[in-house]
Amino acid sequence: MKQYLKLDEWKIIEDQFHPEFNEITESIFSLGNGRMGQRGSFEETYTGKTLQGNYVAGVYYPDKTRVGWWKNGYPEYFAKVLNAANWNGLEIKIGDEIVDLNQSAIHAFYRELNMKDGYILRTCTISLKSGKSLEIKSIRLNSMADDESGVISYSIKALNFSDTIQVKAFIDGDIKNKDSNYDEKFWDEVQVGASENTSYVWSKTKKTGFEVVTGQEVQLHVNGQAQQSASQTKTSEKYSELNYQIAVNEGDTLTIFKYAVNLSSENHPSKELLTRAQNYLAKISQKGFDQMLAEQAAAWASKWAINDIVIKGDVSAQQGIRFNIFQLNQTYTGADDRLNIGPKGFTGEKYGGSTYWDTEAYCIPFYLSTAPQEVSKNLLIYRWKQLDRAIENAGKLGFNQGAALYPMVTMNGEECHNEWEITFEEIHRNGAIAYAIKDYVDYTNDRKHLVDYGCEVLIGISRFWAQRVNWSENLQKYVMLGVTGPNEYENNVNNNFYTNYFAVWCLKYTLEVLNEIQANYPSEAKAKLDKTNFVTSEIEQFNHIIQNMYFPRDEKRGIYLQQDGFLDKVIAPVDSIPAGQRPINQNWSWDRILRSCYIKQADVLQGMYFFENDFTKEEIERNYNFYEPLTVHESSLSPCVHNILAAKLGKEDKSYEFYTRAARLDLDDYNNDTEDGCHITSMAGTWMSIVKGFGGMTIQDHQLNFEPFLPKQWDEYAFKINFRANQLAIKIHKQGIEIDNLSDTAITLKVKGNPYTIAANSKQAI
Repeated sequence: MKQYLKLDEWKIIEDQFHPEFNEITESIFSLGNGRMGQRGSFEETYTGKTLQGNYVAGVYYPDKTRVGWWKNGYPEYFAKVLNAANWNGLEIKIGDEIVDLNQSAIHAFYRELNMKDGYILRTCTISLKSGKSLEIKSIRLNSMADDESGVISYSIKALNFSDTIQVKAFIDGDIKNKDSNYDEKFWDEVQVGASENTSYVWSKTKKTGFEVVTGQEVQLHVNGQAQQSASQTKTSEKYSELNYQIAVNEGDTLTIFKYAVNLSSENHPSKELLTRAQNYLAKISQKGFDQMLAEQAAAWASKWAINDIVIKGDVSAQQGIRFNIFQLNQTYTGADDRLNIGPKGFTGEKYGGSTYWDTEAYCIPFYLSTAPQEVSKNLLIYRWKQLDRAIENAGKLGFNQGAALYPMVTMNGEECHNEWEITFEEIHRNGAIAYAIKDYVDYTNDRKHLVDYGCEVLIGISRFWAQRVNWSENLQKYVMLGVTGPNEYENNVNNNFYTNYFAVWCLKYTLEVLNEIQANYPSEAKAKLDKTNFVTSEIEQFNHIIQNMYFPRDEKRGIYLQQDGFLDKVIAPVDSIPAGQRPINQNWSWDRILRSCYIKQADVLQGMYFFENDFTKEEIERNYNFYEPLTVHESSLSPCVHNILAAKLGKEDKSYEFYTRAARLDLDDYNNDTEDGCHITSMAGTWMSIVKGFGGMTIQDHQLNFEPFLPKQWDEYAFKINFRANQLAIKIHKQGIEIDNLSDTAITLKVKGNPYTIAANSKQAI
């Protein structure tokens, strides 16, 4: 772990410069507003270790697959959210010296990510090689109020010199992704321009044809007074620049205000793109920096009013949960059903920025409780719109008759992951998408969604499962061969418990939904069944699989086996691995990992988390006690599931241990990989660790249920949730529980098994 960042309830603070961790800090200090985002790198030149990253939501490139040898069925490309034009670039020269912290003496350094108000602040005092000293103060934000824009305030105070400061404010579109498979550049120039105090770069992606206009306007102040300095302009391929020469005296402060916009052809007609970008730029520059900063604070205040989780008595835990919630809100706002949640959001390029099953398994519960209903519904509609592609994906692997296999990795619904053990075998992702439909409908009671959207998706997924299993004459059961479960440290196994169980559940749930919609929406249901060519013989087939699926078990221990043959491995707990060999994925060969008993993330336990009501507490505890000691948690998605199960089993200390790991996974760089970007989708699991773990929140019989406990490290914690027509504020402290119904309708719920009815706009202590 790396614990160089200071603890604060509302800020992430680096109070001295750590160049060896700079790419980690850039990931953590990333900014976003749902439409665009960027890593927290310096505005001025920095020749040390850095990854400049700017990203525009929905804009991607099909980077040609790079594999050692080809297999039939491989996708031809890996879709990547592109590193887009760098709009925050500044080059500062004092006389003939470029300001570069990597080449300067640093006397003081401070930077913070202000999560309450949504900006990065940095101050530093440095000396150049000439001995000239200056103080830098910068504030940068990606606007939530105007979500295709950002702004920088960058000040330079001359501490011991009088000289000319040269400012180059530039937009650089001649960039490439760090993870480009063949070191290609993915952008072509459409047009560049510069005039007076504005410039732009208009770029177009190769192959996919997305167009983005990135524009800037610069204003200069000296000692708070606006300067009417005209720039010298320069343009070259995919590059535009505004160059200023400003004379300053010792003690003067030069402030550069840089306003920027990113407008995409995804949201604007191509022929109007430049004009709209210029108008947008004029609008935000007329507002001015102070107004944009105030609007940013107001926008974040409205989010924190429902999203915040307040923890008393543990600053580390408080900082951790707020950081997770902050990054989730920066990544996805729910305003556009064409967008989804990439595992790294706007913080880095690993995983391509594409959509994984993480969204359905981990993120939807967060948005269900903390955002308007349309936000989570848009995530489901995203998949519904891509059903035809899911059917195509299954067809490429030899499935037919409307069977749908949703992709492991996608931007547009087409599979674009090219590791065979994942592309072909990690088919459990289908189950998560079906589960999200049930999760949404149970939580919101939007039953109409089932006939409008859900039933088509469920039929396609169930048809896939029905074709993917095969009948074993030996076992006289249906089996599932050659799969990879969530635990990716086991590849190409037979009868993975999680995958088999999810297949059966999907078939059951599909039949339940068909019965419901035929009873409640008969004409619409008939139209959907006709559209999908669903026939009654499929019902018989689904039922036969449900009744005859094989699940590997160890009767002696009373546990389900992760897959066939798991007990043939040498079973030894994780704590027997020497500390210097962890994480094993960075120290062991892949062969050694595959032969070991060690589990990357919850597998059997993940199934028991999803389907808790199907198992007794004793069954869950036996499986937990066997598998938890074997789990290395080298997936960011693992700790939260263990947290929730440990909480349900009364293992409070263990539950808290998992929360700490989940909440501070990136802040403390647990897995030595934060420099690649933050683990955005697992951050929703951190929220679940508190609300579903410590708070014990579930939905049973259309009612909220809470089985809360207070971690001994805390004095109290509080959170808010939306549930159907109600908004509730929940507080758990040493004296008990307080539930405040903030809505105009009464609500009946259960706490520790006892029913309570809380009147509208009233509070009850329990």
